[in-house]
Amino acid sequence: MKLLPYSLLILCFACSEKSAVVYEAEKFKFPNPVDTKTKEIAYQEKTTYTAGSVIATNNFPAARLNDFSQVNDTLFRATISPENTPINQSPWYAFKIWSAQEQSVYVELNYTEHDHRYHPKLSADGDNWQPIDSTLVWLAEDSVNATMQINIGPDTLWVAAQEIEDHKRVGDWVNAMAQSQYATAKEAGSSVQGRSLYFLDIHNGEVKDKPTVLIISRQHPPEVTGYFAMQAFVETILDNGAQNGFLDKFRVMVYPLMNPDGVDLGHFRHNTGGVDLNRDWAEYNQPEVLQVANHMVRETMSNNNNVALGLDFHSTYNDVYYTFDDSIDPKYPGFTKAWLAQIEEGLNLDDINEAPSGLGSPVSKGWFYQQFGVESITYEIGDGTPRDFIKTKGEVSADAMMNVLMEMVE
Repeated sequence: MKLLPYSLLILCFACSEKSAVVYEAEKFKFPNPVDTKTKEIAYQEKTTYTAGSVIATNNFPAARLNDFSQVNDTLFRATISPENTPINQSPWYAFKIWSAQEQSVYVELNYTEHDHRYHPKLSADGDNWQPIDSTLVWLAEDSVNATMQINIGPDTLWVAAQEIEDHKRVGDWVNAMAQSQYATAKEAGSSVQGRSLYFLDIHNGEVKDKPTVLIISRQHPPEVTGYFAMQAFVETILDNGAQNGFLDKFRVMVYPLMNPDGVDLGHFRHNTGGVDLNRDWAEYNQPEVLQVANHMVRETMSNNNNVALGLDFHSTYNDVYYTFDDSIDPKYPGFTKAWLAQIEEGLNLDDINEAPSGLGSPVSKGWFYQQFGVESITYEIGDGTPRDFIKTKGEVSADAMMNVLMEMVE
């Protein structure tokens, strides 16, 4: 069995009878290291644009609109640029648009980097969203830009790549979960710009000596579908975990928003330091990863919690589970196979779409294994996966996880 590589820093003060033990995350070497030192980003100007009879604004959290101009009587151009480059293919956009008179207009999403990825969503209030009719969206021949036809008027219309789940909305969800007697809302630290790194501590009774599941989400701002799956997953643990005995035996630690600055700044992928946080799980150059990693180690070590599993919720083009291949020998071998089999059966799927690999770049999946010696899965949801299926999948996955862990972990 793999020995756990914890770092213990003992601070001793002369002439003192007391010493404090500080638990910190280890630094690790990965086969494919990545430079995660802070890089410069371009902040979008927060402003309201007037283009003929049409007004558009990016003056709200999670917005991304770098310019807005009129091309002709009915065509308007929304310019969308990333925070810095090079960057992953995930061009996020979000803006509000209106006009004094009711009219039908065409809005071109003009990306200065990358191709169109996210199908537009519309909302009248920023909370309730519907995808635009696919017949009203056209891709350019080179697939770089997209044009949509929308009806606007005096009432504000929200347009976004995905549903907006900004720092405040995530905080509202965290506080709602904390109404349960089994959950407590806390903080694991704060971002560069001072936003809370939310933490949910879930268990029944004493926290000490409980095997622990670690869950993180939203390292990448646009990956809202993965966040939705994480919500359903955690809500199911709270709903069913007391009745089935899981929360009597286990502790669940949840970090639902790893990149709050990137989310509220409307970033494509990076944090305020211009870095992909899911490449910083070796050196911890970015404060968000450093604080959460240290918080996990400190909480589990100081409470004698045997970490049993690490899960990281993301979004990509299709649903997929990134797992470990046979080169990795985790603490509880067989968990992933049993878990995915139960999910496959519970959802009546022909193919669970598992993608195994070994250790590669310094991502969270590898870090959970390096730091705690445990199985870890990157749980990916497709950009366009139906929202009702995302919820069902999260629920089935949580129940399956609890079943397997209660059978496997002493």
